[in-house]
Amino acid sequence: GLIVNHKKIARIKRQLNLVTLIRKKRTYAQLNTQKHKVFSNILDRKFKAKRPLQKLLTDITQINYGIDKKAYLVAFKDLGDKSIVSYKLSRNMKYDFVNKALDKLCNTHKLNGALIHSDQGSHFTCKSFVKRLEKEGVIQSMSRRGECHDNAPMESFFGLIKDHLEPKEAYNFDEMKKQVDKAIYYYNYERPQIGLNKMPPVEYRRQII
Repeated sequence: GLIVNHKKIARIKRQLNLVTLIRKKRTYAQLNTQKHKVFSNILDRKFKAKRPLQKLLTDITQINYGIDKKAYLVAFKDLGDKSIVSYKLSRNMKYDFVNKALDKLCNTHKLNGALIHSDQGSHFTCKSFVKRLEKEGVIQSMSRRGECHDNAPMESFFGLIKDHLEPKEAYNFDEMKKQVDKAIYYYNYERPQIGLNKMPPVEYRRQII
């Protein structure tokens, strides 16, 4: 029932060497204000598509480069011709870089009726990502928790791309980005694939279209 000034409390704490254990107040930037929605595994490991822009996969991978530096790559893979139809390299894991890659995809391709499959990561369950797909008429599918094989072709692509990178030779983000751009260009335009009649994805797309 005592009324004590906070300055007196602070003085007593200093004298007795007491420390108050409290949680630090989180800033607005640290608060996750987006609602998240999880979708069922509609794709169900059916990784074959009859035509381009029918089924797409997406995921994020971390690339370690230089000395203790990290970059994050998001990519969208078309199962119809196995091409990478959009991607973005980022210095951090903010939602913005995934949304920019999605914007690029939506602005360059008609996706109405397409299916996009991802894991249950927050970048793909957040309100901004879900709403954009709904606006474009896209069906959203997600891997089951702990089942990386539900998105196996995407994991395989990331492994392949990293085989063509020399991350230790990149001393800044721009150098790393140039390597990623070059590797994805090679994958799309030059690297033949047995499953595409020994053609690169872009050439195969021209043939079937």
